[in-house]
Amino acid sequence: MRYTVKLSYDGASFCGWQVQSGEASVQECLEDALSKLLRTKTGVTGAGRTDSKVNAIGYVAHFDIEDVGAPDPAELAYKLNAILPPSVVVHSVTPAAPDFHARFDACQRKYTYFLHRMKDPFVEKYSLRRDWDLDFEAMNRAAALLVGRHDFACFEKTGTDVKTSVCTVTEAFWAPYTPTHVSLMGFEPAAPAPGSESSDWRYCYFRISADRFLRNMVRALVGTLLEVGRGKRSIDGFASLILPVDESLSPASSRESLRSLAGDSVPGHALFLSKVEYPKALIKPLTKSTV
Repeated sequence: MRYTVKLSYDGASFCGWQVQSGEASVQECLEDALSKLLRTKTGVTGAGRTDSKVNAIGYVAHFDIEDVGAPDPAELAYKLNAILPPSVVVHSVTPAAPDFHARFDACQRKYTYFLHRMKDPFVEKYSLRRDWDLDFEAMNRAAALLVGRHDFACFEKTGTDVKTSVCTVTEAFWAPYTPTHVSLMGFEPAAPAPGSESSDWRYCYFRISADRFLRNMVRALVGTLLEVGRGKRSIDGFASLILPVDESLSPASSRESLRSLAGDSVPGHALFLSKVEYPKALIKPLTKSTV
């Protein structure tokens, strides 16, 4: 019988979702916990990779167990939380259709990257601090160019073994926000630099949704958009990195040299896989109330 598990994790102590030899991964952590509780080796398939140190909220995975003696999903979820480390939490375990696949059935994934522009000890763990003057209007004009079906080879980590670097982006934008410790408790961030006009964008995030993502793609995009915001790269220059769909670029060997054209990747600690979506036809087995 197939089950889905919905979970969230702090990626700080993991090399990412996927099992890697000699390094701690979320997949291995969950598999070990399930195998211990079910008393049989249990593999888990996730919605996709996340890079080292990257966090996830509402991540979806699936696993199979024998029909005979299958545990109550609510009890299994409770016991998983009892033995998983504090950095991983299970929200629910639910029965799924026999052919449901957490990775291949996902139709949309959403990522969020957090940025703060003044000293604040309470966001350092999950946000990138950059005390720069940034042109967010230019950054949003550049981000809007990402929407559509394009080849993102310039933002793909070298050495990746995927067959194509084509993705369809449905949204990409920057927006300001106010953290709860500021709005609820009245914390005041560090004073801005003299003459700075950044008060509305002291805290901000980059949001992007697509049908699929390449390794390191979001972090490379954010790093390159920050170059636009600093005036170190023009919007036209950014646009030139978003390649038209060209099947001649499909072989990995023909894409290797393109990564150097884009900006540096930003650190992974401020990045969250914030939503995984599935076709409506698959929603029912995913959301059946069992926990």
